[in-house]
Amino acid sequence: MNTANPAPDLPWYQPVGDELAVFQAAYDNRLPLMLKGPTGCGKSRFVEHMAARLGRPLVTIACHDETSAVDMLGRYLVVGGQTVWQDGPVTRAVREGAILYIDEIAEARSDVVVVLHPLTDHRRRLIVDRHDEVLEAQPGFMLVVSFNPGYQRGLKELKPSTRQRFVGLSFRYPAADVEQTIVQGETGARPQVVRALVALAAKMRSLDTLGLAEVPSTRLLVDAARLIDKGLDPRLACRVAIIEPLTDDPELATALQDVANLVF
Repeated sequence: MNTANPAPDLPWYQPVGDELAVFQAAYDNRLPLMLKGPTGCGKSRFVEHMAARLGRPLVTIACHDETSAVDMLGRYLVVGGQTVWQDGPVTRAVREGAILYIDEIAEARSDVVVVLHPLTDHRRRLIVDRHDEVLEAQPGFMLVVSFNPGYQRGLKELKPSTRQRFVGLSFRYPAADVEQTIVQGETGARPQVVRALVALAAKMRSLDTLGLAEVPSTRLLVDAARLIDKGLDPRLACRVAIIEPLTDDPELATALQDVANLVF
């Protein structure tokens, strides 16, 4: 198994398709990029890797249902008896020409999405009403957003008019041999442990009848491998790093533990 870092001077990332070329092309053409894929499949690491590869600063925002436009743009603060303006992360990224990564964009309030619209077309412009300022994005600026379509289905979804402002790139859990390379490269764990963890994930991902809201992610496998590599019993490592994060249901947890016990 080849576990060498494909780009040893950069944050670890194992390409699984054409994503490096797509990101580069979008960056070169000043196009915003939308990443779609399940939790823990490598979207955030990919953006971190590409920001380092391009030599650009990275500004990351993790959205939730309370994230507002004010949080993104900035606000006035009282400092030492004076009122001063403090840029929010979006404003800072536009000024610096950074790569702006907005994770779980579908979780954000609608006013956030409206603020981002002028950054997603030919204008590449940010309107900061509270500061009476219109900012032109610096040449190195790029907007990248991500979300989990499976998780959002039936809850919040991006409007079609918003989705069509982006170049789209889908992520999935990688094939077993690639996933082994990723877990091995991230952790340096023993190959037999890595193979067992990847086999365990494949079994759990195929058990549709269990009704898991989320299946085991590559991120969880990395966590389990690190615990095992530090001497934790493999079955216990699977319980605390994989099963407990996936479910609170005692019966379902027992069923998953039985699967883990068969593998280890």
